[in-house]
Amino acid sequence: MDQKTFLCITCYFKGAAFLRACKEDGNRVLLVTSEKLQTEEWPWASIDEVFYMREDENGYWHNDDLLNALAFLMRRQKIDRVIALDDFDVERVALIREEFRIPGMGQTTARHFRDKLAMRIKARDGGIKVPPFSPLFNDADIQHFINTIPAPWVVKPRSEASATGIRKISSGDELWHHLHDLGDQRHHYLIEQFLPGDVFHVDALSYQAKNIFLRSSKYLNTPFEVAHAGGIFRTATLEETSANHLKLAELNQTLMKVFGMQHGASHSEYIKSYEDDQFYFLETSSRVGGAHIAEMVEAASGLNLWAEWAHLESALLEGRPYKLPEVTHHQGAAIISLSRFEHPADDGFADPEIWWRMRKKYHIGFILQSDHRSRLLTLLEEYGNRIANEFHAALEAPKRSSH
Repeated sequence: MDQKTFLCITCYFKGAAFLRACKEDGNRVLLVTSEKLQTEEWPWASIDEVFYMREDENGYWHNDDLLNALAFLMRRQKIDRVIALDDFDVERVALIREEFRIPGMGQTTARHFRDKLAMRIKARDGGIKVPPFSPLFNDADIQHFINTIPAPWVVKPRSEASATGIRKISSGDELWHHLHDLGDQRHHYLIEQFLPGDVFHVDALSYQAKNIFLRSSKYLNTPFEVAHAGGIFRTATLEETSANHLKLAELNQTLMKVFGMQHGASHSEYIKSYEDDQFYFLETSSRVGGAHIAEMVEAASGLNLWAEWAHLESALLEGRPYKLPEVTHHQGAAIISLSRFEHPADDGFADPEIWWRMRKKYHIGFILQSDHRSRLLTLLEEYGNRIANEFHAALEAPKRSSH
């Protein structure tokens, strides 16, 4: 069988396990990333060729430049699959697939996994509960939303990641002032009712339009709280027999069907409203979850989402059936914080539940593993207090991503 070629694209340093697994499966692996990331610890032995994109003064790649460069590359190199390793690359990779007629998720489907307005409309039309929302195109529609949906609200960018650029609004006057400040960029945003509740995330692998692997988790500090209140990121998996997990598993399968997900990794978020105890869809993405959620899922299940996604893609490309390996059934948890120390001394954290330690400048974090969720929640509370008192640092929330 001819060697197949994967082109992996990412504007952030991530996906090393995908690149390694892709190479282990016998593929040729090409990487396109930002020029400023060339000194990162990429798995160079697993990369056959690397190409760098130069960012403009606003931190963007120009897609026309990328398409022209790939057209030149493809004169001598056939590309069989194109993979987006980061959320910001999903639409870019869909554009590449469409331009060069490479199989995979196209632009229409990809938009449902990137554009927060498109995904809300798609979910609502598919019968999935979503918080009341409105586009910001038409003044009369906005005023109707103000008059009919009680505050507070949140104004969200349609295509950012995590909590970047979100603004909480408490009155109509405040909203109109904020929209004035957004100027001719306001159509890139939406408004949504702020629902108090617990936020959950579901991390899954889909094959032949079914979630063949899934773990659900609950944020102890939501991404919005971490970004805007300088909190410490904490999340923990749910017990697989719990009512919340079973409901989320059913809901996520429905979501993937509505959104047209056939194969690949996904990370989806839901809120369980304090008011009516119902789950509402917040957002989804066709990628592995960030903030080291993949490591937490691996601690709980023994499955590396990045690597298994690569194995799944290789099987599809070769036309052979994919089989999920045996998984374990532990509990996992994650705690991550900025640190005021460049290299924080974390040796005082020595519990046997520590499965992984973060090694990144000005950060401190751990992945925990146990058979008892209650033990992990106790440790997350204890570690959160210790980190807050001894290590924690906070930065102002970014107004937008550099990409």
